[in-house]
Amino acid sequence: LSHTDSNATPVAIPPPSHRGLTQLPGQAVESVGRPIERSDEPCEGRSVLVVSFVVGADLYDRFMGRYSVPLAPLFADFAGVGNFAGDARGQRSLDVGCGPGALTTELVRRLGPASVCGVDPSDPFVVAARERHPDVTVQRAAAEQLPFGDDEFDASLAQLVVHFMKDPVVGLREMARVTSNTGVVAACVWDHEGGKGPLSLFWQTAHDLDPSVDGESGLAGAREGHLEELFHNAGLQHIEAAALSISTPHQTFDEWWQPYTLGVGPAGSYTAALDPDQRDRLRERCRSLLPTPPFVVTALAWAVRGSP
Repeated sequence: LSHTDSNATPVAIPPPSHRGLTQLPGQAVESVGRPIERSDEPCEGRSVLVVSFVVGADLYDRFMGRYSVPLAPLFADFAGVGNFAGDARGQRSLDVGCGPGALTTELVRRLGPASVCGVDPSDPFVVAARERHPDVTVQRAAAEQLPFGDDEFDASLAQLVVHFMKDPVVGLREMARVTSNTGVVAACVWDHEGGKGPLSLFWQTAHDLDPSVDGESGLAGAREGHLEELFHNAGLQHIEAAALSISTPHQTFDEWWQPYTLGVGPAGSYTAALDPDQRDRLRERCRSLLPTPPFVVTALAWAVRGSP
């Protein structure tokens, strides 16, 4: 962690809970976000995540879009989708778990709408993605049952989705099935287990206040090397891995905190379930751990690509 004061003098900050945070003289930041349909089975002595991804796309944009939008071009580069030099012509790409369209927008920019398709199991997200990209084919479907024939795409991508698949190996196998044998299957997941994801300070603080809270660290692909294991188990070949890093500025603490109150994803569901006093304690504890605004959240995602 590095920290910059108003005189732009770098200062080292030792507490590990500040990992992935940098204070900078800020600039305006656009808020953006995404939810889930998942309910984990109860485990004795552990808090259970009950999550709803049936939320408005604008709420998801405000919560996760602020991190997923800058991740999209890095992920598309890693997957090798287009290069703006003309050889992307004719390349067809599938956005699996497209949400409101953070990655879809990047794929359309590179390939054109006729060459991009998207799927998502959430009705509000499908509606939003269609409205934002009327010339892109977007269908309601889960990764485990893709509504396409074999070998239809040159690239099948899943940005921040594998950890919410009901069966990640089956989902990755389906992505491989619809991708040509000369194409690429790629996925990325935030480093929740390593504490370098964009939500890590929130979950660490929640755990400090209630040790039964596990957050998202145990989800599929959220620890180093696990996404590669899933690709191997799904039968993918020529597997490569990388770490992708993004930085998002926040002008105020409220700009950072308020999206957690929107009920989006596991973090939003957890926050909504707290009583007012618990929520206030969590908010103020987070405030005390964050640098004085403006600050920058730097987050890392594990990315893996392979061929069918």
